[in-house]
Amino acid sequence: MEAENQTNVAEFLLLGLSEDPELQSFIFGLFLTIYLITLLGNLLIILAICYDFHLHTPMYFFLSQLSFNDICFSTTTVLKLLVNIQRQSKSISYTDCLTQVGFVLFFAGLENFLLAAMAYDRYVAICHPLTYRFIMNPCLCGLLILLSLIISIADALLHSLMVLRLSFCTDLEIPHFFCELAQVIKIACSDTLINNTLVYLVTSILGGVPLLGIVFSYTQIVSSILRIPSTGGKYKAFSTCGSHLLVVSLFYGTAFGVYISSAVTHSSKKTAIASVMYTVVPPMLNPFIYSLRNRDMNEALKKLI
Repeated sequence: MEAENQTNVAEFLLLGLSEDPELQSFIFGLFLTIYLITLLGNLLIILAICYDFHLHTPMYFFLSQLSFNDICFSTTTVLKLLVNIQRQSKSISYTDCLTQVGFVLFFAGLENFLLAAMAYDRYVAICHPLTYRFIMNPCLCGLLILLSLIISIADALLHSLMVLRLSFCTDLEIPHFFCELAQVIKIACSDTLINNTLVYLVTSILGGVPLLGIVFSYTQIVSSILRIPSTGGKYKAFSTCGSHLLVVSLFYGTAFGVYISSAVTHSSKKTAIASVMYTVVPPMLNPFIYSLRNRDMNEALKKLI
């Protein structure tokens, strides 16, 4: 089978979650509903934070950034699936596929750093309450967002440019509902050792360091909460970070679930279904977690609605 240069590849085929024609309408309705809930929920969070002066704090500033990122993340992965089902087509152009790879990496990386920044904010608020306003000043918050953007962009560009060096053969079917980096690398017929090594190395560093920061922050938070004498004080302190802890558990839990499922099973179809839990479900559930467990957010949403 003779390899053809990547510049001559016109398009890839996204096989989606199922090739059964009878399930396409169900999948379309399900993902359209999920996407609209994600869009509406996160948009309400952003509007509530913008219009309620009491929510103009570092914690809610990071939350608004997370909500905007979730909208973009969901749009990047779900919208092409909906369009392809509606058009009864599986094709995605080479350029669009690489663009999607880059945006997925960017928004997933940014989500990772935003969760770490929010964990640091909660650590300062609970462990150093007297100096919270001094430490978490607008300059530091903006710097954290800027660094997150720069690192996420660099990561996305690095992997996208490395995919450009790959050649693809006649088998251009991607067993997924979006162009995931690992799946694109798998169908390449040129040497992918450098790409795979880079994926594992960069993912370990950019994923591991923020996760270690989150674990350290919550270790210190739990230690501080346990030293609070009153039960009411413990509950109040825990309630300020309970929502974020649930979001962190959901994001990393589903991400590790996808990693483990891909390592245990060789079925690309099962991996694609597992990826739904990582890319689609967290952005949809995050607004519910923050609104249901946060009294200030509840009141702001009631005023807005």
